[in-house]
Amino acid sequence: MDLAFVSTNVGKFREVRSILGEYGVRVRWDRRRLPEVQADDLASVVEAKLADAARSGQTVLVEDSGLFIPALDGFPGVYSAYAFKTIGLRGMLTLTRGRARGAVFRTVAGLARGSRQWTVSGECRGRLADRPRGRNGFGYDPIFIPNGETRTFGQFDPVEKNRRSHRAQAIRRVGRLLQTLG
Repeated sequence: MDLAFVSTNVGKFREVRSILGEYGVRVRWDRRRLPEVQADDLASVVEAKLADAARSGQTVLVEDSGLFIPALDGFPGVYSAYAFKTIGLRGMLTLTRGRARGAVFRTVAGLARGSRQWTVSGECRGRLADRPRGRNGFGYDPIFIPNGETRTFGQFDPVEKNRRSHRAQAIRRVGRLLQTLG
């Protein structure tokens, strides 16, 4: 089976390709920017992306992820990419200084095949580090420590991260879904 993963993020593409490879799925990178709708939840963002990305006769996958910090009322959440671009890791750590460090990474993935669509999700709970650590991954990986760990995702190698991450959970659900669809 083949599918097109629509994203501008090469790091996400590599993760998706590796994980779906475990299910015998060949992933082609459809590198294009999709509209980022202003919405309060990841599922709404993914549905809008899927509506724009879906093409007749192709199996298409999109996803959206966010870092949710309860001490900041869920911020940056659906605005994670924007917050990363504007204030970066150091800015996020400054915002959380003196606050509870709990954080949750969430992903919603959307799959379209013909006229049918599905969404699945994944979540990884953890906390924020006191400073960026590690050079692997991308985005908030250098400041996110998953529960049960002392290292950030930025210190994990790609195989380790793909065992635990929010995106890996969602994409494995996509892989299992594709197996049932045949």
